[in-house]
Amino acid sequence: MLEGLHPQNPTHVMRLTTDERTARRVADLIVETFDPSETASAAFENEATLAWEVEVYFARQPDEQAMRGLVEVAAGKEVAAAVYFEILAEKDWVKASLDGLSMVEAGRFVIHGSHDRSRVPLNSIGIEIEAALAFGTGHHGTTRGCLLMLDHILKQRRPVHVLDVGTGTGVLAIAAARALHRPVSCGDIDPIAVEAAASNARLNRVGTLVHPVVAKGIGHPALNRPYGYDLIFANILARPLIRLAPHIASVAARGGDIILSGLLDRDVPGVLSAYRAQGWHLSNRINLEGWACLHLKQGGAPGRLYH
Repeated sequence: MLEGLHPQNPTHVMRLTTDERTARRVADLIVETFDPSETASAAFENEATLAWEVEVYFARQPDEQAMRGLVEVAAGKEVAAAVYFEILAEKDWVKASLDGLSMVEAGRFVIHGSHDRSRVPLNSIGIEIEAALAFGTGHHGTTRGCLLMLDHILKQRRPVHVLDVGTGTGVLAIAAARALHRPVSCGDIDPIAVEAAASNARLNRVGTLVHPVVAKGIGHPALNRPYGYDLIFANILARPLIRLAPHIASVAARGGDIILSGLLDRDVPGVLSAYRAQGWHLSNRINLEGWACLHLKQGGAPGRLYH
């Protein structure tokens, strides 16, 4: 999943207060530039000040000059000059995650922290994420788009065999398992993410249905199914999505659905071209917070824009 974990034991944070457009541009460039296991970036509106902020967490001391240079590329010298860095106390980021983690609704699904457990509507499927893993929740537009697309598919049919490629903290796999009451296959290249996804699955009472494995793409025996999957999620980044197109298509069942996310608008044509070459075409599309979520089907169904 694109919005994976905070880096393990983050030591430093970069902060910037600016306007919405600039915040998103800076955060997106950092997401594309750095390994998500080492650096995590988020852009969000401060509810108290209504200003937009960027936070970038680092697993080790960053090169401040290089980071300012990257911000300058994205937004200019004036914005780069407003960037500042802090050293994190060991527990600061956990508290900040808890304080900032509000409920997120996506169709029938509600992502929440333990402090909001009692507020989940009775007719919704609540997915609880540990506060320390707040960067791996449905707060990012990529994850929420996938959940909305899943909700749309569930109104039409009930998939039987589901695969989540790059599961991150397991939100999508858990959502599918909770909705379908069936096992969901999932994997991630990051062992820390796999551990977190397994913990979240147990927390959400689907530990017997969701067994994440460490895998590069679908390269693990546990993810092989002779007759394929009729629903596949891949919420990662454009380049790995393009590289994995033949592999994902090879495990997709005829008549099934592929949901792709982690894409900026400019990434969409290249990704669609890669999957079109495998016989998969755009059926539906959701745009959220500058990110695109694509629903692919075999054949040439016309694309539709939901958000």
